[in-house]
Amino acid sequence: MPPENHIITTVLLLLILLPLPSSAIATTTDTPKFREAPAFRNGKNCPISKWPKNPYDPSTIHIAMTLDYSSPYLRGSIAGVLSVLQHSTCPENTFFHFLAVRRHFNHLNKTITSTFPYLNFNLYNFNPSLVRHLISSSIRRALDQPLNYARIYLADLLPATVNRIIYLDSDLIVVDDVDKLWNIELNDRVLGAPEYCHANFTHYFTHKFWFHPIFPNTFENRTPCYFNTGVMVIDLQKWRNDHYTQKLEHWMRVQKRYRIYELGSLPPFLLVFAGNVKQVEHRWNQHGLGGDNLEGQCRDLHPGPVSLLHWSGKGKPWLRLDSKKPCPLDSLWAPYDLFRHQSLFSDS
Repeated sequence: MPPENHIITTVLLLLILLPLPSSAIATTTDTPKFREAPAFRNGKNCPISKWPKNPYDPSTIHIAMTLDYSSPYLRGSIAGVLSVLQHSTCPENTFFHFLAVRRHFNHLNKTITSTFPYLNFNLYNFNPSLVRHLISSSIRRALDQPLNYARIYLADLLPATVNRIIYLDSDLIVVDDVDKLWNIELNDRVLGAPEYCHANFTHYFTHKFWFHPIFPNTFENRTPCYFNTGVMVIDLQKWRNDHYTQKLEHWMRVQKRYRIYELGSLPPFLLVFAGNVKQVEHRWNQHGLGGDNLEGQCRDLHPGPVSLLHWSGKGKPWLRLDSKKPCPLDSLWAPYDLFRHQSLFSDS
C-alpha cells in the first residue's frame, strides 16, 4: 500500500474513534428539548373561542409569559404552560402571548409547536434596548435581565384588542382552573394581585428613599402593601389610557440617579400601584417557595388553600431536582416537568 494511503486510513480511523464535540452532536441529532404534552380538549359546556377572528370574544382567556431560549427558565415556562392547560376546564379557549427576543423566535417556535402541538399562541418581539438603559443592578443577577422587565410593556406589545391579561412568571405552576382568576372583578382598578399587608413595606426601599423630602409622598393617601408581580391580572385598556408604562419608567430613572431600591422590577410596581391594587385571594400566589433572594433555602406553604405555587426567590425547583438536593415542595413541581434529560446510554 502506498504511504499516502496509510496516512488517509489513519486519518479516517481517528475521525471515527475521536469523540465529536458536544456542539456537533447537538446540531446533528436536533432532538427536541422537551417531551410532547398530551392534547387537552374543552369540556362539554365550554363555548367555542373565536379569537382572534372575533377580537372581543369573551370566552377567550389571555395569558402572557416571557420565554428565554438561552436560559434554564424556559424549562419553568414550559411546566407553567402545561399546568395551566392540565387544570383548565376549557383549555382550548386559552391563548398564550409569549414575549421573547426576536433572535430566538425560530428555536422557540419549534420548541412550542413540538411540545404543545395544539397550543394557541403568538410570539412578540421584546427589544432589550427598550429597557436596558433603565436597568440598575440589583441583589441578584437574574433580576437584572431585560426580559424581567418585559411585563412593563405588555400594553404596548400586545394587540390593542387584548384588553385584559393574566401575567404569569416562569417559575410557577397553576393547580386550579385559571378561569377563576381570569374572571375576578377589578372594578375601577388597573391591576389585581394577592396582597401581603403583614410584610414590612419599608424594607423594599433604601434609606435614600424614605429620607428624601419628596419621594415618600408618592404613598400619600394610600395604604401600601407588598404584592408579588409574578401573578397579576391587568386591565390593559386602563393601563394604556393612563400611561402606566411611562409612570414605571419614571421611577426607574429615579432609581438610576438615587439608588432607592435593590429588587429589580418589583419596586417600580410598588411605587405606582401599592395601595391601589384589587385584592386577589392568597391561594393564587403561594409565593416564596424558592426561598430568599440570597440563599434560596427551603420554605413551607403559607396556611390556607392553594391554586398556584410560585418558586419566587433564588431556589428554582428544576435546579434543586437536578442537583439531587430538592426541597420537599419541589416534588409538587416535578410532575409538570417535560424536560427531556439526555440518556447516558442509547438503545438506537
